[in-house]
Amino acid sequence: MKALFTFLFCVAVTGVALGQSPGQQIRTMLTNQTASWNRGDIPGFMSGYWQNDSLLFVGQSGITYGWQKTLENYRKHYPDAATMGQLTFDIVQVKSLSSHYYFVLGKWFLKRTAGDVNGQFTLVFRKFKNGWKIVSDHSS
Repeated sequence: MKALFTFLFCVAVTGVALGQSPGQQIRTMLTNQTASWNRGDIPGFMSGYWQNDSLLFVGQSGITYGWQKTLENYRKHYPDAATMGQLTFDIVQVKSLSSHYYFVLGKWFLKRTAGDVNGQFTLVFRKFKNGWKIVSDHSS
């Protein structure tokens, strides 16, 4: 029973089921990020990022290093549900760079009452013991 509970907990936390390929695991994680965003849960959205000072985020405001600073920027630019809107991703490509790194190319869309916005992103994922995490995000 304890093993079953541990398995279910891991699936719930990471969104990853046994038997998924790395590409499927990454797609699942991105789906979970979208669901968190659409609930207004920025910390949940940020769970897909490497929680480290070396996280690299490149966006409209320039270069940001670090998980905490990236979280603060999201909270500053998206202070409420209306500003956050409803997020969708269009994943164009998920490509293996090595057994521990993947590249993702996609488009993002925010449907908002304040006006819709959209752009593109490139992500670099790194495999850690606790799953795949975004280590570099360039969103425009």
